[in-house]
Amino acid sequence: MHSTASTAEPLLEMIEIKKSFPGVRALHEVNLTLGQGEVLALLGENGAGKSTLIKILGGAHQPDSGKLRIAGRDVVIATPRDAMQAGIGIIYQELNLVPGLTAWENIFLGRERETAGFIHRAEERARAIELFKQIGVDVPVDLPCGQLSIAQQQIVEIAKTIAQEVRIIIMDEPSAALTPPEVGSLFDIIRDLKALGIGVIYISHRLEEISEIADRVFFLRDGEFAGEALIGDLSRQEMIEKMVGLSIEDEFPKRSHLLGETLLKVQGLKHKDKVRDVSFEVRRGEVLGVTGLVGSGRSEMARLVFGADGLEAGTIELDGRRLGIRNPRDAIRAGICLLTEDRKGQGLILKLGVRENFGLPNLGEMSAGGFVRRRQESEALSSFRSSLRINTPHEDHLVCNLSGGNQQKVVLAKWLAHHAEVLIFDEPTRGIDVLAKYEIYLLINKLASEGKAVIMISSELPEVLGMSDRILVMHEGKLVGEIDDVDAATQEQVMQLAIG
Repeated sequence: MHSTASTAEPLLEMIEIKKSFPGVRALHEVNLTLGQGEVLALLGENGAGKSTLIKILGGAHQPDSGKLRIAGRDVVIATPRDAMQAGIGIIYQELNLVPGLTAWENIFLGRERETAGFIHRAEERARAIELFKQIGVDVPVDLPCGQLSIAQQQIVEIAKTIAQEVRIIIMDEPSAALTPPEVGSLFDIIRDLKALGIGVIYISHRLEEISEIADRVFFLRDGEFAGEALIGDLSRQEMIEKMVGLSIEDEFPKRSHLLGETLLKVQGLKHKDKVRDVSFEVRRGEVLGVTGLVGSGRSEMARLVFGADGLEAGTIELDGRRLGIRNPRDAIRAGICLLTEDRKGQGLILKLGVRENFGLPNLGEMSAGGFVRRRQESEALSSFRSSLRINTPHEDHLVCNLSGGNQQKVVLAKWLAHHAEVLIFDEPTRGIDVLAKYEIYLLINKLASEGKAVIMISSELPEVLGMSDRILVMHEGKLVGEIDDVDAATQEQVMQLAIG
C-alpha cells in the first residue's frame, strides 16, 4: 500500500496488522501511518474493524501478527498502561468515567500528584478548571460525573486525555454529544494539538466534520484497507461509497409529503425550568424535527410527553382525546413511545438477548398465567427482524454485542409491536454508521407514510433539514422558532434561532 502521508518519518506505523476472534476476522493485513501534527480520519461502517484497531493501539487487544512502531522504534503494547507510557491517549465512544467521583477527580484518576501520601487536591482542581477553559466550555468540576449530562461527561473524557503527556490522541466519535459551538471548541483544541506535533486519529460518522478537521482519510471495510486519500481529493459522495462499498444516491431519502389530521397536540407543557410553556402539534404522516443546543430542553420535552417526568402544567391530546399521562406505562398504552438518546442506558437491557428486550414492553400481550409465550414472542420478533433488517445471528444474541444501528432497530421493533402511533426519536442516528443511518431514515419515512406521527429530535442540522416536514427550535426550555418551509431553510438560520 502506498501512503499519501508526508515523506517525513511517521509518528505511528501499524504494519501488516492481523486480528481474529472466534469465527470473525476483524483485521487483515492492515497498514496505517500517522504523521506528526496530522489529523487522520479513520472511516468505515460499524463492524469494519475501527474499534479493534484502536483497541490494539490502546492495549485492550493484542494483534495476532504485525508490528507497531512509534517514532521509528518498534513497540509492544500489551496493556493500557503500555499505551499511556508510549504516549497514546484514547477517548473511547463508550464513556470511561467513575460516576461517584467529581469531574476533576476523574481527570487525574490514577495520575494524582501527591506528597507524603497527600494528594494535591486544590492544585488538581485548579488544573481541571484551566483545562475546561482551554477547551472553551464550562463544566461544574465539583459535581459527581454521574450527575453530569452526556455532553458534559464527553467533555470530561476529552479533558482527561488532553491532561496526559501524549504524542498520539485517538478520538472515537468525540463530538457525538456536543453542540455545534462545543464542536468548534474541540476543533480549536485539535488544531492546537497539531501545532505541537501531536498526531490525531479521528473517528466519526459525521462527514462534514471530517471535511473540516482532517488532513487525510483512511478507509476500512470488512477488516481490510479500502483506500485512502488527502481530504481535498474526495467528495462527500465518494467518501460514502468508499465506506459502504456501494452508491447511495440520496443521503436523505425522499418521500411523499401527504399529511393527515392532527394526531398529537400538546399545550403549555412545563417542568421546572427545563421546559417552559411548550405547545405544538404533529399531524399523521408528518416528521416533525426538533433541534436546539444541548440543554435547550429538547429531551426533557420528550420525557414529559412520554410520562417519564411529571408535568407541572400543560395538557396532552391524542386524536382529540385528552390524556392523563402520569408515567411511561400510560403513554405506551395510549400509543406514544420514546426511543431515548441513551439507548444503551435507558432503551435496552444490554445483558439480555434480542428477544427478551423485544418482549419487555409487550409482556401483557405475549404471556398467559404468568408465563411468557415464547413461540408468540419469537414469531412476532421474526417479522420485525425481516422488515427492519435487524442483523443478528439469532434471537437470543446479547444486544450488547450488536452494532449501534441494530440496537436502535431492536428498540424500534419493541415499540412497533406495541402498535405505537406517535414515535419520538431522540438522536436516532447518534453513533451509527452511514448505511445504518440510511436504513433508519427509510424506516422513519415508512412510519410516516403509514400515517404515524414522528417527532425527530436531533443535533445534526443536515439530518433535521433533510428529513423533516417542519422544524421546531428550542432554547433554554422554550420554543423560539418554527420553520415551515424546510426546503428553503439553511443551517445558519436554524443555528441562529438555537443560540437565542
